[in-house]
Amino acid sequence: MYRVIYKSRMTTQLTRDAVESIMNESRERNAENNISGVLLASETHFLQILEGPFFPLNETFCRINKDTRHDTMQIISFREISKRVFENWGMRGLGVLNLNIDLAKRLRAKYGEEEGGLRFPHTEWQALALFFDLNMITRIP
Repeated sequence: MYRVIYKSRMTTQLTRDAVESIMNESRERNAENNISGVLLASETHFLQILEGPFFPLNETFCRINKDTRHDTMQIISFREISKRVFENWGMRGLGVLNLNIDLAKRLRAKYGEEEGGLRFPHTEWQALALFFDLNMITRIP
C-alpha cells in the first residue's frame, strides 16, 4: 500500500460545479482501482492525498499530472505505508472557501498564507495535520 501527497496550482478559477464534477469522476475511477483519498481546494491551489496499490496509484498520479487544470505540481510525499489513513474515503473533497471567516483565520494563523489564501504545507506530516484539522472542523462523516 502506498500514499502520494501533492500540491498543485490551479490554472483557472474553478467553480463549485467543476469541483463536484472532478469529485464524481474521481470516485468512480478510484473505486475501480482500490484508491482512497481526499482533495482540498483553496482559491488558488489543490492539495491531495491518495492511497492505494502502487501501480494503480502511480497511474492515477500520472494522469492527474497531465490534467490541464493543474500546473506547478509538487510531490510532497510518495511512500509505502502500512495502513491507509483514508481507508473508507473513495474520494472526499474539502474546500477552504466553505469555512466561516473565523475558522479560515485560525487555519491561516496555523499554516500561513499564500497568494491571499491558506498556505498548503510542504511536508507530509503537516499536510496530514491540515486534513485532520479540517475534518474536525467540518465533521466529515
